[in-house]
Amino acid sequence: MQPHWSRTGLFKVEPQHLNQTLSRPLRNLHPAPSEPLRGGPAGKLCVPVETVQRGVEGLMYLMTESSKHMISKVDFLDSVLVLGFGEELNQILLQLYLQHHSEIRSILSQLPSNLPAYHNLEWRLDVQLASRAIRQQVVPVLTMRLLLTGGGDGTGELSRRVLQTDPGTLLHLISTLEGALAAIKTNHARRIFRNIK
Repeated sequence: MQPHWSRTGLFKVEPQHLNQTLSRPLRNLHPAPSEPLRGGPAGKLCVPVETVQRGVEGLMYLMTESSKHMISKVDFLDSVLVLGFGEELNQILLQLYLQHHSEIRSILSQLPSNLPAYHNLEWRLDVQLASRAIRQQVVPVLTMRLLLTGGGDGTGELSRRVLQTDPGTLLHLISTLEGALAAIKTNHARRIFRNIK
């Protein structure tokens, strides 16, 4: 949601009208323009329907992304705080989020995804103890077979990816990913992430 949407006029409407305006698209999970939007806030604010439509779409994006990432109350309020809304409006948006986030998550889980999903991981550790050239050596190799489902083709068949690495590289990869996960949880990273979207 862009900060300039807070200046479109949609947020000058009375809180009870805003609650009614946003509850309807949340029930349908798509902010399609309808007759109540045309005669409701757009008429009361004397602003074009497109302006109201963009505001509702922005708020729907805020609700779906917040539900998708299962953010807490504090993080949600932190997200809307940078948009410059009043305290009363922030609380209304928080209540709408808390009221609908589980329903939004269940609907999002039913939507088809283009990304493959994890199914299973099989691994094997091979150790080469000697070769013709060198009699005493230890060369460990970790072989992993990753089974994935889906991928947007709709067939539901499993696809396989075989990965091979040595333990040192695997430990380095694990520590790098754990560091990235820890960095994403910082307040600074959350602010940057919100601004990028």
